[in-house]
Amino acid sequence: MKKKRILLHICCGPCAIYPIQILKQEGFEILGLYYNPNIHPLKEYLKRKQALQTVSKEYNIKVIYKDDEYNPINYFREVIYRENNRCFYCYHMRIEKTISIARRGKFDYFTTTLLYSKFQKHDTISTLCKDLSRNKGVKFYYHDFREGWKIGIEESKNLGIYRQQYCGCIFSEFERYKNELKT
Repeated sequence: MKKKRILLHICCGPCAIYPIQILKQEGFEILGLYYNPNIHPLKEYLKRKQALQTVSKEYNIKVIYKDDEYNPINYFREVIYRENNRCFYCYHMRIEKTISIARRGKFDYFTTTLLYSKFQKHDTISTLCKDLSRNKGVKFYYHDFREGWKIGIEESKNLGIYRQQYCGCIFSEFERYKNELKT
């Protein structure tokens, strides 16, 4: 029996661990996609990429790295004047690209590691994936990967990979560190 092919949008190495485990258990042939123009600064992008490279080797999956499309200016164009709803537009940009690649590659399904983080807007991501996938020729595979939050954290520590402390965009970086400005 032929395995179903799934394109997994990956935001970072630590968030990929549990979804990869689940998708392998489900019998999927997995190809990862690292497309994240929201990550700021470039050094942060590269640290996350390196962590993902370690995870992809550990779990024996191939990953498409869209470094040629890493351009935070495109991210800012999507979210500028939409700061109050910036996460939606950020998700939209990345999921739309994932669906486009999945369709061209004739994948059966797509999903995203954004569904792993307990800090992301889970319902927004899930609804957006369902809405964007309609009539696109590729199905959205939903799984609430948050159930494996602790498993992913422990495994990322065991692998000794970089574990970020904010979602990646300049806005979340600012929010994370703004309290340090007060001291």
